[in-house]
Amino acid sequence: MIIFFLIKESFIYAINSLIVNKLRTFLSLLGITIGIFAIISVFTVIDSLEDNIRESISTLGDNVAYVDKWPWEFSSDFKWWEYIKRPNPKLEEAAQIMELSKNAYAAAFVLNFSKVVQYNDNYSSDLNLVAASSGYEDIVSFDIVNGRYFTLFENESGRNLAVIGYEVAKTLFTGIYPVGEEFKIDGKRFTVIGVFKKEGEDLFEQSHDNQIFIPVAAANNIIDLDLDNVNPSIMVKAKDGITVEELIDELQGVMRTIRRLKPLEDDDFSLNKASLIAEGFKPIFAIIDIAGIIIGGFSILVGGFGIANIMFVSVKEQTKLIGIQKAIGARRFFILFQFLFEAVILSLIGGILGLFLIFMLTLLVNQVSDFHIVLSLKNIIIGVFISVIIGIVSGIIPAVKASKLSPVVAINTV
Repeated sequence: MIIFFLIKESFIYAINSLIVNKLRTFLSLLGITIGIFAIISVFTVIDSLEDNIRESISTLGDNVAYVDKWPWEFSSDFKWWEYIKRPNPKLEEAAQIMELSKNAYAAAFVLNFSKVVQYNDNYSSDLNLVAASSGYEDIVSFDIVNGRYFTLFENESGRNLAVIGYEVAKTLFTGIYPVGEEFKIDGKRFTVIGVFKKEGEDLFEQSHDNQIFIPVAAANNIIDLDLDNVNPSIMVKAKDGITVEELIDELQGVMRTIRRLKPLEDDDFSLNKASLIAEGFKPIFAIIDIAGIIIGGFSILVGGFGIANIMFVSVKEQTKLIGIQKAIGARRFFILFQFLFEAVILSLIGGILGLFLIFMLTLLVNQVSDFHIVLSLKNIIIGVFISVIIGIVSGIIPAVKASKLSPVVAINTV
C-alpha cells in the first residue's frame, strides 16, 4: 500500500510541477522529447530500412545464386582491370549448368537493356527491357493478370512476343486491352501475350511493373547479347534442402569445368547472392546509428539537466512539507523515492511525447510514400527505458538532498 501511495503522491507532484512551472518544465521536457525523438526515430528508420531491404532481397531470391562478370561487393584491393577482361555469361552456359549441377533446380540467362518502344504515337525510352530464357518462371515468382507467359517453344524459337508490366500496359496502351496488340521495339514488331500483375517497386526497383519481357532469342535480333551494357547474368535456383552457399560451392567447380580453366588459373566469373547487398548496407547503418545517438545524446543531456533543475526547485519549494513529513515519522527512503519518482515521471512524459511524435511521423511517411516504416515494440521499450534511466540519473541528487534534510531545519526554513 505504501508503494501505491508513493506512486500516487509522486504523480501528483509531477503534474503540479508541470502546471506551476509551465515554461521551465516545457523547456526541460523539450530536451528529453527531442532526444528520444532523435534516437528512436533513427533506430526506427534503420529497422524499417533493414526490413524493407530484406523484403526486397527476398524478391531476388535467398536461394538463388547469380553467375556474373562482376562481383557485387568490392574489396580495397579490387583490380578492375583484371575483371574487365572476363567474358560475359553466355546463354549456352545456363543449359550446361543444368547438365552438370546436382544442386540446381533451374537456371536462366537474363539480361537488361533499353530501346525505344513505340505504340502508335506513344513513344518511351525509359522502360526496362528484359530478355529471359526458359527457366526464369521457375526461379522468380510472378502473377499474370491478363494473358499468359511464354511457352518453352516460344522462348526457344525466339518469336517476337512480349509480356509487359502493369504500368507499361497503363501508360503505353492507355484505355486499351493490351493482349493481342502489336508495338515496336527498335522498329521491330512485337505482340503482347500477357500482362504482369501490379507489384509495386521495392528499394531496388525490382518490379515487373515497368518492364517488358521478351525471349532471349528475340532479343538477339535487336542487340548483341555479349555487350557489357546489357548486363547479362545467369540466375541459378537451388533445389529444396540445398542452401545457396552449397549451391555456390558447387557452381564454382561447374563453371570452371564449363570454361575449361586450369587448376592454377583464377576464376573468370563471379558468384553472387542476394545477402551480399544487405551486408553492404551494414557500415552505413552503423554510421547512421552513431550519428543518431550523438545528436539524441546531446538533447537528452540538456533535458536531463533541465529535469535536475526542476527537481532542485521542487525540493526547495517543498522543504517545509519534507520537514513535516519527517517530523511525523516519514523515513529517508520515502522522501528519496517520492522525488526520484517525480523525476522519472517528468522524464517519461518527455519520452512519451517523443515516441508520439515518431508514431505520427510514421503515419505521415506511410501515407505519402511507398516506403513502409513501423515504430516497433522493441523501439518503444528502448525509448521508455532511456527515459526512465534519464529520470533516475537526473533526479537522484535532488532526491538524496531532500532525504537528508533535518526535520527541524526544514520546518523552520523561510
